[in-house]
Amino acid sequence: MNSPKINGPQLDLFAQTLLEGSVTAPVAPARRPVPPPPQPLFKAPPAPPRITLPSPPRTPDDPPLKRIVLGQYAVDYELKRSSRRSIGFMIDDDGLHVTAPRRATQPSIEEAIRAKQRWILTKLHERGERRARHAQREPLRWEDGARLPWLGGEITLRLEQAARSHCVFDPETRELRVGIVTGLSEWQLKERIKLWFQAEAKRLFTERLDFFAPQLDVHYRSMTLSSASSRWGSCTVAGNIRLSWRLIHYPLALVDYVVVHELAHLREMNHSPRFWAVVGSVYADYDGARLELRRRSHEMPVLFAD
Repeated sequence: MNSPKINGPQLDLFAQTLLEGSVTAPVAPARRPVPPPPQPLFKAPPAPPRITLPSPPRTPDDPPLKRIVLGQYAVDYELKRSSRRSIGFMIDDDGLHVTAPRRATQPSIEEAIRAKQRWILTKLHERGERRARHAQREPLRWEDGARLPWLGGEITLRLEQAARSHCVFDPETRELRVGIVTGLSEWQLKERIKLWFQAEAKRLFTERLDFFAPQLDVHYRSMTLSSASSRWGSCTVAGNIRLSWRLIHYPLALVDYVVVHELAHLREMNHSPRFWAVVGSVYADYDGARLELRRRSHEMPVLFAD
């Protein structure tokens, strides 16, 4: 059988390959680039701030806090004894405060707390969320042109060099002019402005108390300021009224609601239907004011930490 004829160039090609002792591999095709993994259409929302239940602060002279386990939470609370006949609860930004009769045993106090467990944990979570939101806010920059909350609106801070410190409000331009002396620190500036807010609050609150007291046919004995950021007012049987100066940040209608609320306690030292009837006799929309005050308290920036 005759072999097929191979022409010279082909023979030379294979001969050359064998002589070199290797075989030329075929060129691999170019690899296609691997496409990147698909990106999510929407970014995941940031993780919510971790909520810590508020706990009443202590000083070395204060008695230690009590602790009770409610569900998965260990709740620290302040316990006070008084001549009252029942166990009372109050929750503010500093946590849970319990007032109990002197004769009440610790087991009976804890039983009363557990009976209100759902309400207590809900309120403590609300306070914790509020504190977390405040911590995330941008702090106010104490500089010329800063905007400060005032009676539901804003006023403009004007800083000017002066030989002597001064703090003057111009109601027409809504500007608070503060004289800056050499060496004045930011802490001193903030204290000067806070004192102005407090003086204005005392003047306004006294004016509104004197306006509403005759309408309710009551007489209050004294009015003092507090720095509370959630418990806006209180009233004693003796007629001593305390109002948070921070109310000066809110609209006058909300200031009036708190004033009427505390004056009404001079007629009814409770929150019974009779009490709300007294409030409603001069302030009809007390339900709306109560909700608005709660909403605004969650939004109000913290200007002064005290």
